[in-house]
Amino acid sequence: MREFVGKYLKGDPYIWFVVFALSIYGILAVYSSIGALAYTDRGGNTEYYLIKHVALLVFGLFTMWLTHMVNIQYFSRIAQLMLILAIPLLIYTLIFGVEINDARRWVMLPGIGLTVQTSDFAKLALVAFVARFMSKHQGEVHDFKKTLLPILGVILLVCLLIFPEDFSTSAVLFMTSMLVLFLGRIPLKQIGLLVLIGVMVLGSAFAYVMTSDVQFGRIATMKSRIEAFSSGSDDGGTYQSRQAKIAVARGGFTGRGIGRSRQKNVLPSPFADFIYAIIIEEYGSIMGGLALLVLYILLLYRSFRIVLRSENSLAALMAIGLAFSLVVQALINMGVAVNLLPVTGLALPIVSRGGTSILFVSIAFGIILSASRTIYPEGEDAKV
Repeated sequence: MREFVGKYLKGDPYIWFVVFALSIYGILAVYSSIGALAYTDRGGNTEYYLIKHVALLVFGLFTMWLTHMVNIQYFSRIAQLMLILAIPLLIYTLIFGVEINDARRWVMLPGIGLTVQTSDFAKLALVAFVARFMSKHQGEVHDFKKTLLPILGVILLVCLLIFPEDFSTSAVLFMTSMLVLFLGRIPLKQIGLLVLIGVMVLGSAFAYVMTSDVQFGRIATMKSRIEAFSSGSDDGGTYQSRQAKIAVARGGFTGRGIGRSRQKNVLPSPFADFIYAIIIEEYGSIMGGLALLVLYILLLYRSFRIVLRSENSLAALMAIGLAFSLVVQALINMGVAVNLLPVTGLALPIVSRGGTSILFVSIAFGIILSASRTIYPEGEDAKV
């Protein structure tokens, strides 16, 4: 068994453990929480959605395995092409995108009827591009005009294109990009200036939509959610927040038991945006809530070890950038479920139900694992 794992599952075994553990949580939680949707659309056939989710997850894991077998340097070559493709896709999505649940974040692939959330692809493309850019300009990090302004322009362009339909993703992406720039050895003074410029641009856009009557994209929904959360109500001011809070309270420390959630029948998107609340209700705060949090923190910790130990700057920056974006997304999802943050619509990576979301998250994990291979020679065991 150990020889099989060493031969076919390369890279950091702790990250592989995180992937498989999150996958198991996801399968169990999705199957438990899909009942209402199955009753509405499939006459109560929950097995249909279970098989579909498992198939998507298996395909995602296979994609992850293929990706982790690729030398990290190849991603440097395709990062630029990915970004060149991502920008027009985001523009197309804003204008002609498919609207689902009052959000225009998807494009329909012609011929097969599959929808793709372009912001997921853009997030992957931008982080990879920023890591590539910084790895190639290590000797020019002090040149503000030649190095920093161009990359800041690219970051702000992508974030602003995502902003109208998905403010939370644009914010996570901006923070991730700043972290990659910082770890790319840009001086703190210049990082501070970049952050100031970025906050002024994104903050101005945020202030404008919060104080105006503009109805473009999901701006009206974003305003209502923020206003409801900031109203001071104990339940977050929205129906989703109230039901999620009830689910968390019912779960307590030990949980109600697998498949015994009650709130899954009344909570909107219990298999996606609020799956963390259902997991706490069924598994409890310890085996559900805390265990998932530890898994994501473990992913971030192992990725930081790549930064500290790898001599390959591209591998280090890609690993920490992608891991940071995944973990922050997970923390936001958890924060929404326990009423610490306003409702956002971000999924829980690997755990939540979703097609293209699982695919792009799997590719991100594959790149992180490929990067981890630069510090673990063939046959060497990972150390804590």
